[in-house]
Amino acid sequence: MAFTVKEICQNIWNLEEKYELNHKEIQGCYPWQLIRMYLYYEITRKTKVFESAQQSSLSLFDKINSFLPFLKNSISSNPLSGSGNVDVLIFDHPRKVIFEGEYQDIYSYFLKDTLKQYGKSFQTIESPYLNQHFRSKANIKDNHVRFNDRILLGSFIHKTRNRGKLPFTEEEKQFINSVKEEIETTFKIEIDLFSIMEDHILNFQYDYEKYIELLQRKQPKVVFLVVAYENKALIAACKKMNIEMIELQHGTISPYHLGYSYPESTRKFNGKIKEIEYFPDKILSFGDYWKNACPFPIDGENIISMGFPYFEENSKTYVKIDEDKNSEDENNQKNADNQILFISQGVIGKYLSKLAYETASKINENNENNENNNTQDYNFIYKLHPGEYGTWKENYDYLTKAVNEFDNFTVIDESEPPLYELFAKSHYQIGAFSTAIYEGLAFNCKTFIIDVPGVEYLDDLIEKDIVKKVKSSEELINYIINENISLQEYDKDYFFKNFDETIFKNILK
Repeated sequence: MAFTVKEICQNIWNLEEKYELNHKEIQGCYPWQLIRMYLYYEITRKTKVFESAQQSSLSLFDKINSFLPFLKNSISSNPLSGSGNVDVLIFDHPRKVIFEGEYQDIYSYFLKDTLKQYGKSFQTIESPYLNQHFRSKANIKDNHVRFNDRILLGSFIHKTRNRGKLPFTEEEKQFINSVKEEIETTFKIEIDLFSIMEDHILNFQYDYEKYIELLQRKQPKVVFLVVAYENKALIAACKKMNIEMIELQHGTISPYHLGYSYPESTRKFNGKIKEIEYFPDKILSFGDYWKNACPFPIDGENIISMGFPYFEENSKTYVKIDEDKNSEDENNQKNADNQILFISQGVIGKYLSKLAYETASKINENNENNENNNTQDYNFIYKLHPGEYGTWKENYDYLTKAVNEFDNFTVIDESEPPLYELFAKSHYQIGAFSTAIYEGLAFNCKTFIIDVPGVEYLDDLIEKDIVKKVKSSEELINYIINENISLQEYDKDYFFKNFDETIFKNILK
């Protein structure tokens, strides 16, 4: 049986309502809240709704080789050592990009300058990405940064030592087994729910105690966090210490994103609506559009449109290109009209790469066979996700074929040229449910969404006719070659508003 993302989410919500899973306490915590996103990914993988992300995996050598830096960082950059309170703690996104000459997290980098401006002390707690920290000379000795390696390493050791030793009661075991059987029956898969819960509980127990210790040492007034659904123990510790926890939006939010979407029925306990214990107090969003993007488990007044400074700053560089693309000058329009941009993601990369090859092949063949010679030549750009950079030649045969067969097909497997430059120079973009789709819309790209699992994330844009859903290369080619497309106008600032510093000022009061 083939499932859609919508069906998987609905079945999970049904289970949550039936068993009141989000508020079921086991071993002193709420494990369903801990495993909710992980379980979603496991179900989509086991039901083959999504492919595995085509991200480079770490070899045994890489893991061994990274252990010593983990130990070194645990000692030299331990956030639990040293004294001194701070006004603000920042837990940024592990993945960094080069921006203004140094590696930075694009979602939180602006905080440091704003905090300095208002005379607030702060410290950033940075987790490794693919087992390493990306540092440049400009920030290698940044005193505002501590590495989270000490807590992560300790958590791993604690879990390894205590796996199989948690004193589950018979009632807890029976309950877990009942939910496991229902999941397996519903989705026709096998899943080791007991081990998943045990691992997450052990991690939570250790991390929670260490974050309590960290918060007691630093005494922050507020904590900013990117990707809250992967940091439940930190949220629980902040709530215990009565410290405000604010999440910075880092990607697409939709009714089917289980990191954020909690329909009212999933929050009931003994017939009453109960708060989700491991959810941030506020979310600072990119723009007004996201305020109603899903049924958040917090009041609407706590979803605050603040803007996306990185997008705002970087897009300015390419505004002139974008304006030329949409001008009445035929030469400028022609330069942009011939660029077709494919936005890849690991979980749908195999499908999208095949679609890109078929599209380029058929359009090129059509141009060669057209005797009237009134066809337009196109450039095809396939922009890989950073997680695909090192593996695409092994995983995506159709991309290799395209590069070898077509002079007008380019695969971008590095950070240059910048994504926003590609948007500014492209007339069309094709993708699935990446945040980049919304950024491309802000650059006036005519947008096509491929009909793959996860397309439900963009139902709202499809229903409003802001983007077009396509099922095949033939359908896509018909839209492009025949210019048979009519899309509704939209307010670009609705997705990404300009940075509103007054919001920050009010928070810091």
